[in-house]
Amino acid sequence: MSSMNDEELENRTSNFSSYDACEGSPMMMSPWNGPFTKNEWSSQNIPQNGLIGSLVREEGHIYSLSAKDDLLYTGSDSKNIRVWKNMEEFSAFKSNSGLVKAIIICGEKIFTGHQDGKIRVWKTSQGDASVHRRSGTLPTFMDILKSSILPRNYIEVKRNKTALWIKHSDAISCLSMCEEHGLLYSASWDRTFKVWRIENSKCLESVKAHDDSVNSVVSSVDGMVYTGSADGTVKAWKRASRGRSVRHELVQTLLKQECAVTALAVDKSSLVVYGGSSDGLVNFWERETNELNHGGVLKGHALAVLCLAVAGNLVFSGSADKNICVWRREGNVHSCLSVLSGHTGPVKCLAVEEDKKDSTANDQRCVVYSGSLDKSVKVWSVSENSPDLEQMAVMQQGGGGGDFPGWGTVPSIKY
Repeated sequence: MSSMNDEELENRTSNFSSYDACEGSPMMMSPWNGPFTKNEWSSQNIPQNGLIGSLVREEGHIYSLSAKDDLLYTGSDSKNIRVWKNMEEFSAFKSNSGLVKAIIICGEKIFTGHQDGKIRVWKTSQGDASVHRRSGTLPTFMDILKSSILPRNYIEVKRNKTALWIKHSDAISCLSMCEEHGLLYSASWDRTFKVWRIENSKCLESVKAHDDSVNSVVSSVDGMVYTGSADGTVKAWKRASRGRSVRHELVQTLLKQECAVTALAVDKSSLVVYGGSSDGLVNFWERETNELNHGGVLKGHALAVLCLAVAGNLVFSGSADKNICVWRREGNVHSCLSVLSGHTGPVKCLAVEEDKKDSTANDQRCVVYSGSLDKSVKVWSVSENSPDLEQMAVMQQGGGGGDFPGWGTVPSIKY
């Protein structure tokens, strides 16, 4: 795939409104979908997966979500970051820059990535958890001032245009955290990802990672970092620390294709990496000894996959077709448990938390939050033990066989 030239990059916009007119996926109706209210459920006669409720604030498309404990943070193109608790608005705080494209929580700090290329840092008030105050910006003003003195700190970002290497020169698309090492990763349309030390807000490294926009970055517990780009590639980077310096080395290119890579996710054990693309497919790779090998393709969407999330053996994919596919991994086989439908616009972001209240030893549940360009957030309850769509079809046929025209894992292709 030929890379986009500088002039095309400069003229590109982030307008997703064309998705709004798209037709829904032909798989959009799942018998296990709600809406159901939580107090109606029982383990005997109620579907395992369903809609709990919707959070609606008519002020902008939802571009980012982050959940921790009983709080949900939502970012939109309205400049407001809203905080929700128990399905109700808990508080809100305002940024100077519109379009909050990424939110991530680390301890008492909340990091937000913005269209203007800056990362803003927020802290909750010790006396009042509903009050949030901005505590800084990455890079800091002092770091920008110090770096601007030396010519060697400037790099070419576009034709005849230079910028400081510690600053993103285009919109931030994604944030990822490595809490164990106190590192924050930011991906940007400027084709780079940057590495920040949380304790002192220093930019440690800037990596020219791709030939086009970096749409996603994820850090895993084994020291690996994965990036996906509009240039159609997924790359794996190995982190190496020497004293307080950090460097990342490219160790493997997992995917090369014509379609843009739009989302990435990695499981908690770092054994499986998922990559969603603009063609509606989700590729996955499995770790074997020291490298990742292609494990297969998940086919569940009619339009671009815009977001991914992993929780235990469950994988969630949100799409421009307005649906969320719920997959369960058993070994290297993935089965589709549900297609959660209800949004009237593309599903742009996902966040997943364990449902500690309703989970039991025999039924592990999670709460799924989905943000959409329809300006709403929907809240779902999903069980890891719910039957998949093929099993459900057999049950609906009274136990009779018959071929089920389902979608699942394409047999593994090694290349």
